[in-house]
Amino acid sequence: MLIPGYATAEGTARFRDRFARKLPGHYRQAYGLWLSSIGLGTYLGDPTAASDLLYRDAVTRALEMGANVIDSAVNYRHQRSERAIGQAVAASISEGKILRDELFLATKGCFLTFDGEEPADPSAYFQEKLIASGLVEPQEVAAGCHVMSPKYLENQIDVSRANLGVETIDLYYLHNPEIQLGEVGRRDFYQRLTAAFAALEKAVKQNKVRCYGTATWNAYRVSPGSKDWLPLREVWRAAEDAGGKDHHFRAVQLPLNLAMPEALAASTQPVDGQSVPLLRAAHGLGLMVFASASLLQGRLAEGLPPEITRHFQGLKTDAQRAIQFVRSTPGVTCALVGMSRREHVEENLATAAAPPLAIGEYRALFSG
Repeated sequence: MLIPGYATAEGTARFRDRFARKLPGHYRQAYGLWLSSIGLGTYLGDPTAASDLLYRDAVTRALEMGANVIDSAVNYRHQRSERAIGQAVAASISEGKILRDELFLATKGCFLTFDGEEPADPSAYFQEKLIASGLVEPQEVAAGCHVMSPKYLENQIDVSRANLGVETIDLYYLHNPEIQLGEVGRRDFYQRLTAAFAALEKAVKQNKVRCYGTATWNAYRVSPGSKDWLPLREVWRAAEDAGGKDHHFRAVQLPLNLAMPEALAASTQPVDGQSVPLLRAAHGLGLMVFASASLLQGRLAEGLPPEITRHFQGLKTDAQRAIQFVRSTPGVTCALVGMSRREHVEENLATAAAPPLAIGEYRALFSG
């Protein structure tokens, strides 16, 4: 039995109110929802039962400490990350720790994935499960690993709903759609993108998804001359073509951290005859922005130079300082941090006890 419901304005405000006094500035409002400024990511880790238990504990602890944004993807750890989240959420709801309407669950689809573990012959597995079954046509596969056809997305949405144990996913991303540009021209790409968005609009009408977006690595950060560059305005137009002016394209996800500031600093997006950074372009469209790789997969968790650390008073570790940078960046809805262990959750979410940097403090990071 899938858990009914989805994140609501009332539910997320209720969650915020339980923590707001001791976590100043931790919650941001987007489309009426109150979302934590730090969210739990579930990308890293081995596809093992031991890692599953650690993730279940990490998700449970994050909810207890005031994070109501959880991010995953169907291919993370061969579906095991979604399943660990689903088990932790079901237990927390059953124990009365949280209600479904207080929690914002995001996941992604497009990459081919195994079912729990890698088979002995991956090629034969995909041939049997995807091609021979008729779920995927060979010409739809890009880079040997990526499909965003409507039929495949519809299937993967249902797989993720079952893994997460919920009737409705709050935010569903196309995962790295720019990979398709390595196989097809831009005209064909936008046709594929529009068809994918149409499938997601259908999922919204079926109450399987509340809204959708694009989770990218390079697309919005690289220069317009790059093969995998995407102009956000064209992606927005594809959503309008698929769903009209009332479409449900609501969010983008991309890397942002102290070592990768392009979303803030690189003018890669054409807007009204100018080139502007992604954050400004997204703000102009009213989109939520979820920052991935806030710690650059742990590489920013230690060794920050003194000229950086001196700007983050009251924080004890470099991991906290790196997270504070991301969550303080104007235009960022939520900083996503991969956390597979309780001790990482407790260290990283302790950042929220300090208010985000004021705009003057943030700008001082770049002075000199």
